[in-house]
Order: sequence, then C-alpha cells, then structure tokens
Amino acid sequence: MNNPALRTSAFLIILLVFVVANLASAQTKATKREWISLFNGRDTKDWIVKINHHAVGKDPAKTFRVENGVIKVRYDQYGKFNDQFGHLYFKQPFSYYHLVVEYRITGEWKKDAPEYTYRNSGVMFHSQDPKTMPVDQDWPISVECQFLASLGDGKARPTGNMCSPGTNVVYKGKIDPRHCIESSSKTYAHNEWVRAELIVLGDSLITHIINGDTVLQYAKPQIGGGVVSGYDPKIKQDGKLLSEGFIALQSEGQPVDFRKVELLNLEGCMDPKSRNFKSYYIKSDPKKCR
Repeated sequence: MNNPALRTSAFLIILLVFVVANLASAQTKATKREWISLFNGRDTKDWIVKINHHAVGKDPAKTFRVENGVIKVRYDQYGKFNDQFGHLYFKQPFSYYHLVVEYRITGEWKKDAPEYTYRNSGVMFHSQDPKTMPVDQDWPISVECQFLASLGDGKARPTGNMCSPGTNVVYKGKIDPRHCIESSSKTYAHNEWVRAELIVLGDSLITHIINGDTVLQYAKPQIGGGVVSGYDPKIKQDGKLLSEGFIALQSEGQPVDFRKVELLNLEGCMDPKSRNFKSYYIKSDPKKCR
C-alpha cells in the first residue's frame, strides 16, 4: 500500500475499531453484575456462629454443618433444646445489597423447642456484630426475613415475612408495632426449595422477593421494640437507624437447608472514569475508586 492517503485511512479505521472495541469492553465490564458467593459450598470458614447460652464461636452440638454442598441446620446432637436459638453470621457487615438465599424447611422439628418455631426459620440482616452479644442473649438485635412452610392443614401460611427482634420498621408510612408483618407470598410445602431475595438499601427501603414475586416492602429499620433479652444495654440504642449490619442464617428448633447464599453489593465506586465503576451501584463509596 504505497498511497499515503490509503495508509492513513486504514490506520484511522483500525484505530476506530480499537476504540469502539475498548468502549464496548468497558461498558460490558461496568454493567456485568459481580455476585459474591457468601457460602462457598464446602465449609463455613467465612462465618461466625453464636448459639444462645454459649460463647461466640462455640457450637458444641454441630448445629450448623455442611454436607453435599448444603448448609444443614440439625439438632440430632442436642439434649434438651433449652432455648438454644442459634445464628450463623457472615464475617463482614453490608449496607446496600441484593441478597439471594435458597432454602427449604425440612426434617423433624425438635419437639421441646417453642411451638412457634415449628416449620419456621429465617435470615437475619442489619444485625449487631455477634461479638457484641452476651452468652445468654437469645436473639440478635436485627431485622428478620422469616421463612415458614405449610403446616399441612390447608391454611395459608406465607413466607418472606418481616420480624423484628429488638427493632422497629416503618410500614405504610408509620412505625408498625407488630413483631411480625406478613408478606403476600404463596404458601410453600415442607421440603420444598424456595428462592428468597432481599434488596436492602441501607436505612431506607427494604424489599422482600419470593420466587420472583415482590411480597413485602418497608423502610427505616431502627433499634427499638422488644422480643430480645439478655442483651448489652449499650448496644440497644432505641431509635437509632440501622444503615448496615451482619447477615445471619437462623436455627431455632426446626431443621432447614441452605444451598445458596449470594450477594450483589450495591455500594461502590460510581465514578464512570474509574476502572471499577459499576453502573448498577446505588450508594457511592469514593474510597473504592481506582
């Protein structure tokens, strides 16, 4: 190619293709959702256990165990239940995120557990740090997405409800005094796998989704209310908005399996010029920009 004009045109075309390809790559990277698997399918080394009446990190009856890629909650090594409500906490707190938990209520309920725990479990979020819980604190100060299964009596029993140990939420424009608020979900059977999702936006809006259907929304989670005992009074600062906290899987007398726990962080670098910008972020954290 001896014609200088043709050489210049070819160079410009190649440069244009290169620029377009890089822009497309950057746009793809910016929109690609980077889900984090909180449960690695092998063990719970990234999690912290706290069982009522036991020090943090102690689970003498192996309540939480991993078998065949599933976190199993079991009570076969218990003597008396003795209100040994337990929670398995992921090692770090989150604020703005989309959480997915796939669970099933299964097995035989421990008959000396409180009656309300029958076919009942859940995932706690915006929870206090388990290291701040005294030995005999029954529930963490937190918000719960409650998981229920059918009682087999033909009556509706929705799952994905909101319960509030040591907390309050704003529902339909005002603080709702109820400990639990029912969702609009369908009733799911014992031994049926269910996909539960939470979209948590700090101390503002929280959305519960069950098998793809939005079933409950509320706002402004905050410390307050009752249904928690044995806590350190310095931690229970009533009226304090909860903008972040730990995520925990629950044990309260009913066997349950968890096969997926994934999180999409919605907080990060929102500067489009940054290499780690994500277009789906909702909350800006300039410290994470590179």
